[in-house]
Amino acid sequence: MSDLSGLYQELILDHSRRRLGDGELAEPHATHHELNPTCGDEITMGIRLDASGTAIEAIGWTGDGCSISMASASALTELAAGADLDRVRQLVDAFRTMMRSQGAGEADEELLGDAIAFHGVSKYVMRVKCAMLAWVALEACVAAARAGTRGEPDSHPSTTQE
Repeated sequence: MSDLSGLYQELILDHSRRRLGDGELAEPHATHHELNPTCGDEITMGIRLDASGTAIEAIGWTGDGCSISMASASALTELAAGADLDRVRQLVDAFRTMMRSQGAGEADEELLGDAIAFHGVSKYVMRVKCAMLAWVALEACVAAARAGTRGEPDSHPSTTQE
């Protein structure tokens, strides 16, 4: 195992233990529930926008699943908290591109921060949905908040195409 690969594994394990943002958000503007029916990972994400409606003032989530899905939600929380919605779109797009890379190429470490650690996960097709779960939930929350709907959680399995 390369030193970088080991560092990334430690980063994922650290985020899975710390779970930044873990906890239900009070008075969210939008929430969304995602389920990975393949492995049972699930997450409910909530966001509250700032007064201008252009940035994430607060983000929180609850979930249960493997270390990859929980660590990914934690890394996402760290990046998205306080970010404007255009930046959030860039983050989600960059992460999705990285997860579709099957481990090839270089991802934007400056943009993705700790989420860069999931680049190696993209080699394992069955784990991509685990890593993407929170990102898809955040994407749905942003869409609901922009549309002025709450996007209440549901119990439908994810239809995420990764």
